[in-house]
Amino acid sequence: MTTVNRRVLLAAGAAGTAGAAAALAGCASGGERGTGQPSAAERAARAEAALRTRSAATGRTLLARYDAVLAAHPALAGRLRPLRAAVAAHVTALGEGGSAPAPPASPSPSASASPSASASATAPARVPADPDAALRELAAAVRATADTHTAALDTAPPEYARLLASVAAAGAAQTFLLTEAGTGTETEGGRG
Repeated sequence: MTTVNRRVLLAAGAAGTAGAAAALAGCASGGERGTGQPSAAERAARAEAALRTRSAATGRTLLARYDAVLAAHPALAGRLRPLRAAVAAHVTALGEGGSAPAPPASPSPSASASPSASASATAPARVPADPDAALRELAAAVRATADTHTAALDTAPPEYARLLASVAAAGAAQTFLLTEAGTGTETEGGRG
């Protein structure tokens, strides 16, 4: 009878150990959720989504600036449209891939016509009457946008940091094209 009691005791102990291990595993995996705190992965995803939102908004502000200069100085269209198109592509890329849901769409079709329309509606840009001055101010806005993207590299996850660095480098190139390469209102055979 002593042998049976030992077997029962060992079996019960093994079952108890397995149950305790399962209970501990449950505590470890649901610990942060049980306290109402987001997990580290959730916090990282939220931070990245917020960075994507800010970066895309910064790009939309620059896009609105391009639109304002183009509206004030149609003669610059040949030079500025390709640069504006690149900024629009950057805005799209900067906002894609986040784990947070996209902001809700406006029920009004006119309000959701384009990101630049909503950005320019909230803060219309003043454009100098002189085309060269308008280009200098636009170049300064491009440079400031590139600097903002560069500053965000410190907190960006690696893949998004590479995208931000690429967009910032494109901004540096645009700054050069707007200031150093052929100032003036004349366009040069598709240059832009």
